[in-house]
Amino acid sequence: MTLLPFRPLAGTPGIRRVARRVRRLVRDFRDRPDAPRAYAAAEGELRVASWNLHKCVGTDGKFDPHRSISVIAEMGADLVALQEADKRFGRRTGLLDLAALEREAGLVPLDISELPDGHGWHGNALLVRPGMQARIRRLRLPGAEPRGAVIAELDLPMGPLRVVGAHLGLLLHSRQRQAIAILDAIAEGDPMPTLLLGDLNEWRPGAKSSLRMLEPFFGPTPKAPPSFPARLPVLALDRILGWPQGLVTDVVTHDSPRARVASDHLPLTARVRLGEGAQALLRAA
Repeated sequence: MTLLPFRPLAGTPGIRRVARRVRRLVRDFRDRPDAPRAYAAAEGELRVASWNLHKCVGTDGKFDPHRSISVIAEMGADLVALQEADKRFGRRTGLLDLAALEREAGLVPLDISELPDGHGWHGNALLVRPGMQARIRRLRLPGAEPRGAVIAELDLPMGPLRVVGAHLGLLLHSRQRQAIAILDAIAEGDPMPTLLLGDLNEWRPGAKSSLRMLEPFFGPTPKAPPSFPARLPVLALDRILGWPQGLVTDVVTHDSPRARVASDHLPLTARVRLGEGAQALLRAA
C-alpha cells in the first residue's frame, strides 16, 4: 500500500499542469490497441453508491450501525464508497459490524485502513463484493483540516476500473487544492475508466465552484440530485462522476424512509457500464 504525498499545485499553473497530464492520459488510452475497443465490447454493468454515514448517527441523534447496514443492503450496490465510516478522534476504528455487513448486504471492505479494526482512510471506505481484487493507494489531501482520498484499481471481468473515494473539506480554497491533488494522482496512473464518488461538500454552481477543478478530466459537472440534509434535501453535496463520458448513468438519491433517518446525507446510486463509456470515447476520437 502506497501513501502518496501531496505536491502543492496552487492556482492556475497547477491546473494547467494537471490538464496537460490528463490530456496525455486520454491520448494514451485511445492509442492502446486493446482499449477502448475491448471495453466497448464488454457486457454487464455495476450498481454503485456513495454515502456519508455521519459516523452512523442519524437525524434522530441515535448511534445505530445496524440501521446503517440496513440502508446499505437496501441499495443493492456492487460497490459502495462510504465517508465517515471510522471514528474521527482517537483510535480511528471502524463503526460497522463487518460480519453483519457481509451477511445482510453481501459486501466487504477493501483493505484500506492502517488498523486491523479500521474500515478506511480518513473515514473513506470502499465496500465491494467478496473476492474482488484491487490495488490500493491512499492519498493525503491538503487543507486546513486532515482529509484524504482512497484510490482503488479493480480487476473486473470486463477490464480494470479505477475508483476514487473522497470526502473534501469545508473551505473553498481547500476543496480546490484537494480536487487538483486527486486529478494529479489519477494522471500519474495507467489509463483506465475512472469513477469519483464521495461527499465533495460543494454547493456552489458556476465559476466559483471547486468542481471546476475536476473538469480537465471529468468534463463539465452534470447536475446532481440534492442529497443534504436528508430529511429535506436541497444541496447536492454528494457526487458520482465518471470518465469517459457515458460511463456513469442514472444518478439518483436512495430516498427510503430508513435512509432519511440513518444519516444527515442521503446516499446516491448510479449505473456504471464500461462498454457504453468506451463507445462514447471512440465516437469522440
